[in-house]
Amino acid sequence: MAVNRDPVLKKCRALGIEPAVLGYDKVSHRNTQRMGKKVSEYGLQLREKQKAKFIYGVLEKPFRNYYEKADRKKGQTGENLMILLESRLDNVIFRMGFARTRKEARQVVDHKHVLVNGKLVNIPSYQIKAGDTIEIGEKAKSLQRYKDIQEVTGARLVPDWMESDVENLKGTIKQLPTREMIDVPVDEMLIVELYSK
Repeated sequence: MAVNRDPVLKKCRALGIEPAVLGYDKVSHRNTQRMGKKVSEYGLQLREKQKAKFIYGVLEKPFRNYYEKADRKKGQTGENLMILLESRLDNVIFRMGFARTRKEARQVVDHKHVLVNGKLVNIPSYQIKAGDTIEIGEKAKSLQRYKDIQEVTGARLVPDWMESDVENLKGTIKQLPTREMIDVPVDEMLIVELYSK
């Protein structure tokens, strides 16, 4: 399985993202733009795509598949793309506060700790739906790891489209998010322009 092993802070600086977006509490100093170098339109579009891929931890081929799926759905392709990425199980685990970062959320899912509607799911890209109940399995709940996670994520704001009970490591999806509910610093229109060339 292909994994992105780039140093997180270095990549954040290169893409102009605050590490907090990824769940890291470190600071990235923003002197990324070299003076006098104008970025082309293609460069800007590519950067937005790289940002989205990096934030959600998705590699090129699956990302392209998400784009094609978003393009086939009704509505705006860019919004559909962001909603598909936001509806990934690993992202939902991160948003609910059951993991400190999306990378850790992916690991939690891989390690078979997550139940969706009472059934074990170990696919990080699994698409959740409105009404789904997500919880950490009973055996895993007692692990020290989750006590540590709760200390860090207890005060994290949970998006409006879900309910989360961090103490009991259980949550519900009230509805799928709309673009306005997704606080990710990505201009999805540039991604659509890039792919529609």
